[in-house]
Formats: sequence, structure tokens, C-alpha cells
Amino acid sequence: MSADTHYLAVFTMDKAGPKWRAWHAMTATEQAERAEVGVAAVKAWEAAHRDDIVHVGGPLGPTLRIDDAGRITRMVNLLTVFVVVRADSHEAATRMFDGHPHMSLFPCDGVEVMPVLGKD
Repeated sequence: MSADTHYLAVFTMDKAGPKWRAWHAMTATEQAERAEVGVAAVKAWEAAHRDDIVHVGGPLGPTLRIDDAGRITRMVNLLTVFVVVRADSHEAATRMFDGHPHMSLFPCDGVEVMPVLGKD
């Protein structure tokens, strides 16, 4: 893949997992304090990677799913936040998220990174 390959990175969070439970065990004040530090850390990460960020993305809200029969249902999935980056390789794009504040300060537990195919 070329140096201008774009990758979709989707942060995941198990909304029944230990990091989620620990976050919700905090008081509102503790959450606000952690969020303040976390938002500043995310902004610093974005600044450090500004040349590689194609689309800042953002948080993802509640999910509705429509199936092949046209039924719409509410669902809970692991998808939490997304960003699109540019990197020389799939691994380089993935490594960009090592130690990201969403996983160290917020309750995300991983980042799934995949090439965006046919973007032109």
C-alpha cells in the first residue's frame, strides 16, 4: 500500500467490561476530572499526529440496525469513537494508536484499524 493509504480506526469499548464498570463506579466529579485530563491528552495526540489525520472523526452515538427484512432494532456494539488516518502501512497506522488516551484515560479497550479501500 502507498504512503497515502487511508485507514479507518474505530475505538472499541465493552460496555459490560471491567473498564466500563470502573468508569461508572467513579463519582461524577471523578469522571469529570478524568475527562478533563483525557480531553487534553486526546488534543495533544491529535496535535502530534495532525499531518497523519485525514478526518478527526469523533464519538459514535446509539446504534440502530436495519436487517434485510427491513426491521429496525436498537443494539449495543463495541464501536465508540472513530478517526481516519494516513500511514505508510497497515501496521504503522495501527501502531499510531499504541498508548492512546482513549485506552489509558477513558474506558476504551482497543482500536480496530482497517484500510479504506477504493477511496478515490
